[in-house]
Amino acid sequence: MREAAAKPSRGDATLAAMAERFVVDAPGRLLEFLRRSLPGWKRSTLEQRIRAGSVRVNGATWRRNDFVTVGDQVSVGDRDDVEIEREAPAGIELLHLDDDLVAIDKPAGLLSVSTEREKQATALALVRDHLARAKSPARLWPAHRIDRETSGVLLFARSAEVQESVQAAWERARKTYLALVEGRPTPPAGVIDQPLWEDRGLFVRVGRHPEAKAARTRYATRETRGASTLVEVQLETGRRHQIRAHLAWLGHPIVGDPRYGTAGARMGLHAWKLELDHPADGRRLELVAPPPKGFGAR
Repeated sequence: MREAAAKPSRGDATLAAMAERFVVDAPGRLLEFLRRSLPGWKRSTLEQRIRAGSVRVNGATWRRNDFVTVGDQVSVGDRDDVEIEREAPAGIELLHLDDDLVAIDKPAGLLSVSTEREKQATALALVRDHLARAKSPARLWPAHRIDRETSGVLLFARSAEVQESVQAAWERARKTYLALVEGRPTPPAGVIDQPLWEDRGLFVRVGRHPEAKAARTRYATRETRGASTLVEVQLETGRRHQIRAHLAWLGHPIVGDPRYGTAGARMGLHAWKLELDHPADGRRLELVAPPPKGFGAR
């Protein structure tokens, strides 16, 4: 179903540059829906528009084989409207992009945001620069942070208002991690309900203290790998270094953790899933970053 009339066209080149909006009236793959809706376009042109990110479904960029459902709003923008390619810079994978939010799969070793010592080589700076267009710098705000040594889902807001909205509802977000720990936790699943506090050296300690804050970490064993165990972890609070400190307190520090365990090639902690209510319309958004190749290898 076409939502707006097409501009007059003179061949495929003109068609490729026009702006169109549609409402999906039958479920199916995005590419096939576009081929039915725009019969004058070449398949290769449609594929190029999808890859470039100028095709959006409900405001978010979409892949060629992603499914659309009845009622979805599909827009095909001009080639000049493309803001970002699906492939983000410096080996960063783009997980989600719409008018309010940007989510990436951050590689281990990259800072989320700048510090006093490091201003440029951060995920925030790289994505912001990639979103920028000629004479129009992009603005981006961190919705949360994950440690430099941790890989996985990292979320940014595209306005200060969206950042405030996401952070105000952060307790309702579901944060799931995968952690490779030393040994075999006993019991294999449970809840670590221990307060956390930071000493003068910014080392996070477990136990009672005048400055301690409540912290709850839920864990469950997924599989054993020789002398280590892969566990699924859910954060019920969001304290700094919470997972790392809690698992070390349990007696099973994360493999490769240089601060709370034994240093290794990389730390075995990955921000696997993030589920939250979208600040624009309240729909539940699930962001998933598959574990990197070799995750947990010793």
